[in-house]
Amino acid sequence: MSSTLNLSLTDELRAFIDRNCGDGTLYATPSEFVRDVLREKKQRLEAAQIRDAILEGYHDAIQGRTVAYEGDLRQLMQKAGE
Repeated sequence: MSSTLNLSLTDELRAFIDRNCGDGTLYATPSEFVRDVLREKKQRLEAAQIRDAILEGYHDAIQGRTVAYEGDLRQLMQKAGE
């Protein structure tokens, strides 16, 4: 399902979009370019959340805030990959 969003842009932003789409670029239309920029931003935010969670776990381990895992790690990892 797609949705339409109308944006008001500064002249500078519109020129930036125009330089990055059309003949000789990776994007045929401004919509393709903007969608890709938004996807990249979303991926960066998700990666930052993962990085922060890893750092939090690392700091917990340094502080001794750990719990011994008694299960089958291989089985757990295989299940997570499904």
